[in-house]
Amino acid sequence: MKRLYKNNLVTFTFLIPALLFFSLVVIFPFFRGLNIAFTNWDGISPTYDYVGLRNLKLLFSDTDAIEPIKNTLFFAFSTTFLVNVLGLLLAVALNTKFKGVNLLKTFIFMPMVISLVLASIIWRYIYSDIYPILFHTDSGLLGNPSTVMLGIVIIAVWKEVGLAMVIYYAGLQTIPKDMYESARIDGAGIVQQFRSITIPLLMPAFTYCIPLWLGTGLRQFDYSMVATKGGPGTSSQTMAMYVYNYEFPYFKAGYGQMSAIVLFAFILFITVLVTGYFRRREVEY
Repeated sequence: MKRLYKNNLVTFTFLIPALLFFSLVVIFPFFRGLNIAFTNWDGISPTYDYVGLRNLKLLFSDTDAIEPIKNTLFFAFSTTFLVNVLGLLLAVALNTKFKGVNLLKTFIFMPMVISLVLASIIWRYIYSDIYPILFHTDSGLLGNPSTVMLGIVIIAVWKEVGLAMVIYYAGLQTIPKDMYESARIDGAGIVQQFRSITIPLLMPAFTYCIPLWLGTGLRQFDYSMVATKGGPGTSSQTMAMYVYNYEFPYFKAGYGQMSAIVLFAFILFITVLVTGYFRRREVEY
């Protein structure tokens, strides 16, 4: 018993560097930010006052937050749906052997490895110089407040669908081929095989992919910042940009920090809920 205790203690010591690093970059900043959320700190002054729940009341009564919330929800649910559906369909389509299949996978995955800045520059050129010529419009998708979020969603889907395809393709390789052969012998068609075999046995991939893109979409910042800087006006501003603006340009760090904590709590709630839903539907074979 004493030897076992000593072995566990030795094993735990290997975790100490990782725990210290995690505490330094995550735990400590979180509790410091939680403290700032209840103050009127401007982000620069050495002093600040505690204001209780005033920042929270201001956030829920701020009509300027409505548009960022709508943009964030539109981006999160659109990209989650499109990236996963297209990624799954591409994985199923490429799960067959034909000449050039590996080259095709490489081309689909290639946007994932280029930088987000380069992807945004490519699509800004397409939207500004090619799109108006093709569709006879005065401006591209990013220049119109009513279509700018759609344009950003297209950039994100184009860049990230390759990663979803790879994950679903890896999941397909774990499904025994004899299940499909048995289903074909029993007279099951392609659609029935997909619904009764592929979807249930790919649940672990869904458990990983859907919460991943949903959480990423809800904290979306980089696409809007690089492609449009939140414009035209504030039509492509997301909640993460809303938080950023109050933290830095507006010098209302207390209010911005409260917004960040509310956003964090919402993302945590949604991702835990969705992950639990899909995990309960995983099957063993």
